[in-house]
Amino acid sequence: MIKKVVTLLCMQLALCCTSFAANYLTFTAEEDSSAFSIEDHDIKSNIFYSLDNGKTWNKLTDQPVKLAKGDRALLKGTGPNQKPSWRNYSTFKMEGSIAASGSVMSLVDRNGEGETIPYAYCFYKLFENCTRLTQAPELPATTLATACYGRMFSGCTSLKKAPELPATTLTKRCYTEMFKECSNLTKAPELPAKTLAGSCYYGMFDGCTSLTQAPELPATTLAESCYNAMFSRCYSLRQAPELPATTLARKCYWLIFNECTSLTQAPELPAKTLADGCYSFMFYKCSNLTKAPQLPATTLADDCYSDMFSGCRKLTKAPKLPATTLADYCYYGMFYACTSLTQAPELPATTLADYCYTYMFSGCTKLSRIKVAFTDWGTDTDSWVKDVAKNGTFICPKNLPTKYGEDFIPEGWKIENEDFDK
Repeated sequence: MIKKVVTLLCMQLALCCTSFAANYLTFTAEEDSSAFSIEDHDIKSNIFYSLDNGKTWNKLTDQPVKLAKGDRALLKGTGPNQKPSWRNYSTFKMEGSIAASGSVMSLVDRNGEGETIPYAYCFYKLFENCTRLTQAPELPATTLATACYGRMFSGCTSLKKAPELPATTLTKRCYTEMFKECSNLTKAPELPAKTLAGSCYYGMFDGCTSLTQAPELPATTLAESCYNAMFSRCYSLRQAPELPATTLARKCYWLIFNECTSLTQAPELPAKTLADGCYSFMFYKCSNLTKAPQLPATTLADDCYSDMFSGCRKLTKAPKLPATTLADYCYYGMFYACTSLTQAPELPATTLADYCYTYMFSGCTKLSRIKVAFTDWGTDTDSWVKDVAKNGTFICPKNLPTKYGEDFIPEGWKIENEDFDK
């Protein structure tokens, strides 16, 4: 008899410990008439919910589960019946106001104890457009998968704080547009990763219009498109993070600060070896940027600085451009519509590359001084001085053919012949 009692107690204790160990994804209603459901897109989600603290479980479908204020729903699952993709995924639908807690991993491992995301696109678009989600669940995974969190909270306009993201090694597109247009997000999570992957942070905070401070970005070796549009349209961002990377990759900073209209100062850019398109559109339409970073690189790459400061209307001084060997499209539109710029940086290159200066100073209405070292116009200066100041000084070698117009020397400017090294 005593043995049976001891056995029963041990079984109950084990059950209690198992229940206690589980860290289920949990939805808590913050107001009456709240509800949630799941919408499957060519996939079966296999998610179950409990309204009685785990005693009974029911299959979650597209029929809303109604909650009164204070009600809690636990959720668990075994993962979908097939591997998800950008076409095949499941999305929560919510009504009322709901706070999430617990681990999202319980949707794939039943108890929320795992730290390894099992397959690509695992949580893709899971909470997309849940506009009344007020709190994000825990995302404890340290081993990620391709696009695993892609667009996960995109359009969650009531979300004010992001969950912690502890992974230090990233995968392709893992955080792509994760918080896109979370317009009330005021604080970004720490991003400790130093090993990046292609497009890993692409558009991560795009349209987070209330974000005032960016997280640190400690990686020194970048991956292709890794920071593309990361803080695009973050209109309240006042300070850019330090960018210590010295090994760049193709289009690594493309549009990273696009339309960050509160940004006044750019971070230092220490890299001396560039990559194709690495800084293209980096500060596009940063209309209050007044100070540009130094650009020490002397070896350029195709498209490397194209449109870098385009639309920076308050930029009064351009950085030095010391490179004497150019690359195709390297300065294309670099200072387009910089309407406060009065003096161009000196251009020491004697031989041009395809479209290297095209649109470079177009729309710089106050620009009145340019000094160049090249001796042949070619076809690489299309519209490069369109709509600059009506009067100015153009300094060039004696053997540069005298031609006027928006593709050559601005109409009305005086010409001074001077060797570049003087």
